Amino acid sequence: MKKEKKVVKENEVQIAPDGFIEGPVKLPEKKKKIGKRTIWAIVGAVLIVLLIIAISSANAKKAAAAQTFQTEKLKRGDLVALVGATGSVRANQSTSIYWQITGRIDTINVAVGDKVNAGDVLATLSQDSLPQSVIAAQAQLFSAKQKLDDLKNSNAAKAAAAEALAEAQRAYNTALGNYWDAEQTQGSEEQIQLTRAQWQLAENKVKDLQKAYDRLKELKDTDTKKAQALANLTQAIIDRDKIKRLLDYYEALPDAVDVAILKAKLDLAKANLDDAQREYNRLKDGPDPDEVAAAEANVQALEATIALAQITAPFSGTITEVNSMAGDQVNSGTVSFRIDDMSKILVDIQVPEVDINSIAVGQAATLTFDAIQNGQYQGKVTDVARVGDSVGGVVQFKVTLQILNPDTKVLPGMTAAVNIAVQDKKNVLLAPNRSIRLVNGQYVVYVIRNGMQVMIPIEIGATSDTYSEIVSGDVMEGDEIILNPSTNLIEMMQNQRSSSGMGG
Repeated sequence: MKKEKKVVKENEVQIAPDGFIEGPVKLPEKKKKIGKRTIWAIVGAVLIVLLIIAISSANAKKAAAAQTFQTEKLKRGDLVALVGATGSVRANQSTSIYWQITGRIDTINVAVGDKVNAGDVLATLSQDSLPQSVIAAQAQLFSAKQKLDDLKNSNAAKAAAAEALAEAQRAYNTALGNYWDAEQTQGSEEQIQLTRAQWQLAENKVKDLQKAYDRLKELKDTDTKKAQALANLTQAIIDRDKIKRLLDYYEALPDAVDVAILKAKLDLAKANLDDAQREYNRLKDGPDPDEVAAAEANVQALEATIALAQITAPFSGTITEVNSMAGDQVNSGTVSFRIDDMSKILVDIQVPEVDINSIAVGQAATLTFDAIQNGQYQGKVTDVARVGDSVGGVVQFKVTLQILNPDTKVLPGMTAAVNIAVQDKKNVLLAPNRSIRLVNGQYVVYVIRNGMQVMIPIEIGATSDTYSEIVSGDVMEGDEIILNPSTNLIEMMQNQRSSSGMGG
């Protein structure tokens, strides 16, 4: 194909097909051949222009990139340090209420949302569906109450105790007298003295008759005088020995066995007297407290058994669940109701061990909820656990807060974001939290110095939701700090730090 001939106008700059710039030319009246020197001059000019354009473009990009950084000057100010955590909302007290016996529900007296007081009857079972133990308790309760009333108000027991004490005292006195007699001779002193004198006279008489008989003993035994003398002597000996036996009896002490029996009777009488005295002492000022307590316990046990036929509110609150209907058959353990004490709305959170010593009862807190748009609530710490629980190797402590201004939007079970104000710092150097980065385990900020971005290691102290206290580092008030350092800048700074031997 034949190429078209391009027309070049005078003084017009043209770009050659090979990319070289051709400057303004004056069309010759006749074609002239361009020299090599001219061509190289043109090429050099083009390269210079391209280099200028490249440098300008790079500087423009750098300027544009620099202009995307957001900065803020470091300043001093006051800081309320916060400890943040999330937790679940709960009522002050909650419980599920279940039946403890089998039966058929007769009546249900409440619905969800009803306010109840402690002791209010929530539901009852039909009488004809109750277990035998409950029916028996209903029958026994009257007698048990009557017995308790008699114990508290009747004087019959006290009178019986007084009579028994008098009988025991009389029996003891008799046993004591018998025992005292056993410790003395069987005859009185007068009896002994009289009998001893009689024995002495009888002894003297025997001696005299013995002498009279001795004077006649040479006579034959058939002699009347000798026989009479022997008869008189024999009778005198018999009389003397009889008196001697009586004297021995009077002077003798009782038998040891008899004494032991009398002593045992005395001990038994004393024990009976002590028992009677204790019984009287127990009753003289009124009924026996232990017996009354036992009777009261019996009444309470029967009443508790009867009460199984109904469910009552254990504390004042709001009915939040009703799971049964009249006519339902229930068993022991069937849950029919839930009650919540909404007088206080609490939030339980878990605080790490590094923060727990900064938490104290009474500290103020703010709470927000994902489920409540634009809602912020005030709270205070009411309880701090003193024992932690290890979860996944991290020790956490339970902290409870009360919401001070709850409304109907705050419901048990919701998740709350909690910030507890634990410290109030004055006139400290503050850095925005968004400007702080963690590099190789070291907190750093990026500042602009002499037009250059510089990474500065820092140590932070107290922290709020927006600012942190800088306690050390090569920064000062007025330094211009980068709020949004780019990833490339961070990587570059890390590489520079590592190459300079500052890597951590």
